[in-house]
Amino acid sequence: MSHEDPLGSAAAGVDVGGGGIRIRVERDGRSAEQRRDIAIPRRGGRIDVPAVCGLILDGLDGALDEVDATGLTRVGIGLTGLPGLVEDSEEFWRRLKPDLGIETLVVASDALTTHVGALGGEAGSVVAAGTGMITLGTDLDRIWNQADGWGVLLGDEGSGAWIGRQGLQAALRSYDGRPGGSAKLRTRMYERFGDPLEVINQVYPAESPANQLASFAPAVEAAAAHGDPVAAGIWLEAGTLLGSAAVAALRGLPPRISWGGGLFNAGHLLLDPFREEIRRSLPEAEVLEPVGTALQGALLLARRAADGRVATHEPHLYVFG
Repeated sequence: MSHEDPLGSAAAGVDVGGGGIRIRVERDGRSAEQRRDIAIPRRGGRIDVPAVCGLILDGLDGALDEVDATGLTRVGIGLTGLPGLVEDSEEFWRRLKPDLGIETLVVASDALTTHVGALGGEAGSVVAAGTGMITLGTDLDRIWNQADGWGVLLGDEGSGAWIGRQGLQAALRSYDGRPGGSAKLRTRMYERFGDPLEVINQVYPAESPANQLASFAPAVEAAAAHGDPVAAGIWLEAGTLLGSAAVAALRGLPPRISWGGGLFNAGHLLLDPFREEIRRSLPEAEVLEPVGTALQGALLLARRAADGRVATHEPHLYVFG
């Protein structure tokens, strides 16, 4: 079956992440992207699916106009709230199909869309790291291994929130006069939050403490770039933790590893210890540059679902249509 969409129609990928919604529409070799940098609406601690669908529809309208498309046949959505924060994935199908007339809808974890984008749909292990982190090892068929992704309180080791927390702890140790502190991070704490009481007042009551913690990760990156050994050590440990998770998720899979997510924009500061830990733990592993993004992964999943090459596999993948 052809991967091309009917004349005048398009395929779309949607990435619903901690920092907002990104949409990519493709038609006849043309593409358009829309981005909304907003907090993802929640209700009762879960993703507010009706509100998110409204944001998706708004973004799709603009993107479809840009490529002169008359409709959509296939849509893939990657969600930061899967698994765990979406009560009923089928609600996306019920709400989007009447407005869009789509034939196939994929609702997937952003770990999976990142995986498919990074490895181009091939088997292996991919670390997705931003505010949080999760590692998925899969062949999109029989093997589905998850490593970490347990949230900021119980895991997400090496994530942006983890780095921010480590940085703030070092800043507070310096404020207290305890060993292991960093005066440079203490200064940056004051610049970002204020004094320690302000840190407490902004982090603990926040709707998303993880986002508040992750907002300090750029300060830890800057301190490391300016030679602070404590900050550099935090990034070294973060890369090591992410590399360890990547290897752990490879059980039963070809030794191919890649990555995705905004945290890796830190470049060598994170990638060097990430690669080094993989080489140490599994010398035969291939560490591959990502070939695509989570948006491209969502698009590829939607096309493969329409062709019958991927099917529902809870809790990471739901196919409708």
